[in-house]
Amino acid sequence: MKNYGVYVILTKPMLPHTTIAEICVQNQVAMLQLREKEMSDRELLKIARDLRAITRGTTTSLVINDRPDIALLCQADYLHLGQDDLPVSEARKIVGPMKIGLSTHSLEQARQALAQEPDYIGFGPIFPTNAKAKPDPPVGTNQLEQVLAISDVPVVAIGGIFPENIGQVIAAGAQNIAMVRHFMQTTDFETNLKQIQKLIP
Repeated sequence: MKNYGVYVILTKPMLPHTTIAEICVQNQVAMLQLREKEMSDRELLKIARDLRAITRGTTTSLVINDRPDIALLCQADYLHLGQDDLPVSEARKIVGPMKIGLSTHSLEQARQALAQEPDYIGFGPIFPTNAKAKPDPPVGTNQLEQVLAISDVPVVAIGGIFPENIGQVIAAGAQNIAMVRHFMQTTDFETNLKQIQKLIP
């Protein structure tokens, strides 16, 4: 099973989206997801295509959140779906064989997601978070350990993870970690990125 290490989610960054993408490529970040829920379709497609131009042919895979149409139009590597998005079977009718990841927020959701044979799953929030308007209840590291034990695909730990508690997430066995606020709410993204890359085994 290939693990990703740091999983970067682009959402309302303090730096330009393209600048972050360029830093991700330079630092060999495996997964870069575009998650912008308040943009117009036209603006979202433009940024997606700009990110595709930067990441194409590199070790950084481009992931588009929620939108199979945008993922197909920009020729992304992955589509990422949430619990309220299209089912995998329906999204497949749009994106074909494109790789797909699924968000999960409980052990039961993780089991149901794995039955759909995604390429990876997201699991969280591990800790309390306000990175989303309506966050799900925190699942904690015990549930994370249980999901890691049953998953045959990479599990991306997400939600409320910062330098001060990432050790607990790593100790639970996580090798794929997303940190939205720590990376997006700073103009010193590259320093923060390199710091976390050194911590993840």
